[in-house]
Amino acid sequence: MELSGARFCCVLLSLFAGLASGLEITSTSPTSMEKASGQSVKLDCQFSLAPEDSGPLDIEWSLLSSDNQKEDKVVILYSGDRAYEDYYEPMKGRVHFNSADPKNGDASINLTGLKSSDSGTYQCKVKKAPGIRSRKLLLIVMVKPSKPRCYTEGPAQEGKDVMLRCISSEGTNPLKYTWEKTSDNKLLPASAVLDPVGGSINVRNASASASGTYRCTASNRVGTEECTLYLNVTPPPNTAGIVAAAIITVLLILIIIAIILFCCCRARHRKKYEKEICNEIREDVPPPKSRVSTARSFTVGSQRSSLGSMSPSNLHEYALKPQYDKIPSSEDFERPPSHAPLPPPNAVKMAGPNLSRMGGIPVMIPAQNRDGSIV
Repeated sequence: MELSGARFCCVLLSLFAGLASGLEITSTSPTSMEKASGQSVKLDCQFSLAPEDSGPLDIEWSLLSSDNQKEDKVVILYSGDRAYEDYYEPMKGRVHFNSADPKNGDASINLTGLKSSDSGTYQCKVKKAPGIRSRKLLLIVMVKPSKPRCYTEGPAQEGKDVMLRCISSEGTNPLKYTWEKTSDNKLLPASAVLDPVGGSINVRNASASASGTYRCTASNRVGTEECTLYLNVTPPPNTAGIVAAAIITVLLILIIIAIILFCCCRARHRKKYEKEICNEIREDVPPPKSRVSTARSFTVGSQRSSLGSMSPSNLHEYALKPQYDKIPSSEDFERPPSHAPLPPPNAVKMAGPNLSRMGGIPVMIPAQNRDGSIV
């Protein structure tokens, strides 16, 4: 039993010795690196084989998951003398083996067009039975700062605090901001207070000497970007003049409004007065005499109707009668009935039938009472 146990130990020692002298990872490059987005990186993995490593060669690169409950993601494979470079969809077309024939001892890969999502821990595993070796590398893909935007906050007036700001919308932290003056004496104002993390500079109690061109630089470990700003500190405005002008303007507006209201009220009052004058009844004007005008219109109308009813044959007799030559006047109608003129004695009375035979039309004359009113 003791002999067999010693023999077993000798076999194990020889086996470990064979493994130790067999497959080995020979790369000595740093295991941690930082790169900027858009750049390329080489993940180094050199190996050496021993004569006793006679099995098929398998190379596997994987992106290790930070969560132990999730599986690792295989990025690229070499197996059966064939490379599988489009194995991982997010890196399709961006990852390749550094050597056309990895069997020569170069399992390194090249990763192009780096993205921030490519950051992580990568593992190179080389298998050639009975040997198995692996190597881990940490890749940090950083985004360089984008071109910052420079602007001012607050009024750039003498005696006021002026804030200069510089902000970069993209970039992997930590970002650092620096300010410098590029004009005149190239010295920042003595009252300026810098904030390298927030990217601001506060110029307190600014004076005309603070005017000039300023440059802000945003930087991190993979790149820098800058912007420029011109600051013009002006004297404070004349506030008393502004207030006086504002008061005068308000007074002028009030005066114009008052004039407009006065004109409107006056026009309205005048229109109302004219309307009352038109509707007023004059009591000192006597009413028209209806009796005289009525009798006159009736007599004239009767004579016109009689004249219209005569034929040409009767015109001669009508012309010979003197009573038809005179048109009654208003005095005749105002005269009492007892003084009414009598017809001429030689007037010939004509009966109704004779008048009809002569072509005339009988006309009825309404009767009148003594005061001349029509009955």
